Amino acid sequence: MSLLIRNLQRVIPLRRAPLRKNLEIARYCLGVARFDVGVICINDTKIQQLNKLYRRQDKATDVLSFPFHENLCPGLLPDPPFPDEYNLGDIYLGVEFIYHHCQETKEDFNNVLSVTAVHGLCHLLGYTHHEPEDWRKMFEKESEVLVAINTSTGSALKPLSSDHFDHQ
Repeated sequence: MSLLIRNLQRVIPLRRAPLRKNLEIARYCLGVARFDVGVICINDTKIQQLNKLYRRQDKATDVLSFPFHENLCPGLLPDPPFPDEYNLGDIYLGVEFIYHHCQETKEDFNNVLSVTAVHGLCHLLGYTHHEPEDWRKMFEKESEVLVAINTSTGSALKPLSSDHFDHQ
């Protein structure tokens, strides 16, 4: 099925080809290549609005994921009854937020963008990081996917979850 990447922001120049390549590898690694996924790249203002509306946090962030399916169990793929339900959902990437983070940490923007998108894809599959055991499962899944991307592309991507344990 399709991977749609839309760039709705004009603040940061964005090359979609590396992101698409890495996400296609991730989709195959996760066994979800037959599912539709939307990736929407937005600026700080838009991601802050979404974060405030859906998470009650009035601040910009790096990624928000909106799964199509409910009651997802990490490690189990959705089993849609109808062909038009082969959709995982949408990932919103806060491109401006990610870019500024990369400027501060001296990290490669395209690498961090891909890692953040993989993180969002894991959220679409029910992985979370609210509790230590959930974080461990998500970290392992992200690591597995990033190893596949690294093997295929020669990159050295590392999981976003490694320092993003959510203690809330």
